[in-house]
Amino acid sequence: MRVDDYQIDAELLPQNHKLTAHAVVKITALEDLSVATFQLNNSLRITKLMDAANKPLNPERNTQDSSVRFALNGGLAKNASTSITFDYEGTLESPDDSPVQGLKLAYVGPESTYLLYSGFWFPVNAYGINRFTSTISLTVPAHMVAIGSGKETLAGPSAKKNAPANSKTYTFTWDKPSFPGTIIAGDFQEYKSDDAGIDMHIFFKPFHQKLAAEYAATAVKEFTYYVTQYGNAPSTTLRIVELPDDTVPSAWAPDLAMLSGRAITEKINYRLLANTIAHQWWGTSVSPAAKDDWWINDGFARYSEARYVESAAGEAGLEEMVKDMSVGALAYDTVPLSTTAKLDYFSPEFQSVVTDKGAMILHMLRWLVGEPKYLKTMRDFATKFGGKSASTADFQALAEENYGQQLTWFFSQWLDSTGAPEFKTKYTVYRLGNNKGFRVVGQIDQDLDLFRMPVELKIDTDGKTEQKRIEVVGTNSPFTIETFGRPRRISVDPDNRVLTNSKEIKLRSSILRGQGLIQQGDLAGALGEFNKALEVSKNSSLSHYRIAEVFYLQRNYQAAANAYRESLNGDGEPRWTEVWSHLQLGKIFDTTGQRERAVNEYRQAIQTNDNTSGALDEARKYMQKAFEREKGN
Repeated sequence: MRVDDYQIDAELLPQNHKLTAHAVVKITALEDLSVATFQLNNSLRITKLMDAANKPLNPERNTQDSSVRFALNGGLAKNASTSITFDYEGTLESPDDSPVQGLKLAYVGPESTYLLYSGFWFPVNAYGINRFTSTISLTVPAHMVAIGSGKETLAGPSAKKNAPANSKTYTFTWDKPSFPGTIIAGDFQEYKSDDAGIDMHIFFKPFHQKLAAEYAATAVKEFTYYVTQYGNAPSTTLRIVELPDDTVPSAWAPDLAMLSGRAITEKINYRLLANTIAHQWWGTSVSPAAKDDWWINDGFARYSEARYVESAAGEAGLEEMVKDMSVGALAYDTVPLSTTAKLDYFSPEFQSVVTDKGAMILHMLRWLVGEPKYLKTMRDFATKFGGKSASTADFQALAEENYGQQLTWFFSQWLDSTGAPEFKTKYTVYRLGNNKGFRVVGQIDQDLDLFRMPVELKIDTDGKTEQKRIEVVGTNSPFTIETFGRPRRISVDPDNRVLTNSKEIKLRSSILRGQGLIQQGDLAGALGEFNKALEVSKNSSLSHYRIAEVFYLQRNYQAAANAYRESLNGDGEPRWTEVWSHLQLGKIFDTTGQRERAVNEYRQAIQTNDNTSGALDEARKYMQKAFEREKGN
């Protein structure tokens, strides 16, 4: 079954957190169809369900997967189309009935309302796969501004029954199949810009309004950069919208890039903004043909973010991003990227693999085929499949066409398998006669028998630095390089072109898994992961700091204080662990009634002069007034 179009007429009663909606859904049968299944937020109750002949249908609810299932009167033949009309209502206030446990994706409230497509606030078929058109009308109180995808019209006041007093109705029309099912409403200040021919609108809350111009300027740079990389976006309109802090950190839809309020700071989070804007190409324009192809959404957007960072901050910026992506790619490296359909969309495993490993695959493809052919492949892919869904096989075919060779081994290795090599070298240096220099004879070793990739070898000498591309195949790959100067140091893959494991990656991957478990409420599991990180490096300040956080959450203050002390006595990486360890120790002393010792820790925090995440501001605050831990926090 495919949904072709939605005609949705919805009303908000923000004070009661209530949504009432009427949706006419046009569907087409891809095979002979007797039963239709949609996903609809468990908080919403269907009050009436009718077929195209105005005959009632009988829905069955399955709250396990937020689905609604019903038999079609007389069935629907293959390739035939019909319409189904849903009337439904409900209260969208808490995350209790969310499609993702504990995560609010749809909320109606007096200050802000967000109805994300992923929140299933309307009947959804094949989330993220089934492209559709829509006309969505939303009636809101007169003081609210509504923001959605596509052409906007505004009418009011509404004369509809039960409509809020002094209401008005926004209508958003998106007539190209995509994913236009997200609406935001609330008290926003609008800032407009038409720089570079982009119809840019910034909708921030009044508190952040002063930052709107800078965000608009940054968004224009990022949007135009992607135009140079991938060609035109589906639309030249972009609306940057502030989301409340109690939902996802960012979201996207056609014409929309949404950031949570906590991500909107004076120091612009240009990486998150770049990632979110990149989804106008990867997701809105080109979308995955199946869930196993989801990296075409998130992995492509992640590497687009990396490319923008490279253009804005140079090679050092890209290097940091590659390290971050490598950690994410290997943190949950037990499921091949090509079989992620078995995972939940919002699970750490799914997000990590499709986003970071997907991005690393593009990074390695760029190294393998070279910059010109990589750029041509990405641009061709964005053009050929613009406004359509595409599969991994479609992308591979284009990459092979531009490269001129089969790439089955590359995609099979990185998409169908798990694991990454850990390179080691051994070599001998020979002096050549008649002052002809030196010959280095050695081999690159790694553990994966089926591994194959070109790897760069860099030899620092007394004179010119030599670089050579080595074809690493199997566990041992010999090499011979002649240099003029005496070799001093040999590095394998010095620019991090290939996804590899290392001591640092293993440590950071364990910490990342631990943080994921904390978010899921599994503190014991998190401690286990942080202790694995300590097994890699017992001197890791970051590992000790994360362990201290767990003990602090458990109100085990003595153990937390000991771990913060260990963090201070560790390797000092990253630097912010020092200021935050002192600050947290000060809080523990305040909580346990030792004010003088608390002030001493706050003072030492201030002496670090490191204001990461507002640490100095907090330390000064608690110098003036003792910290008090909130109940239940």
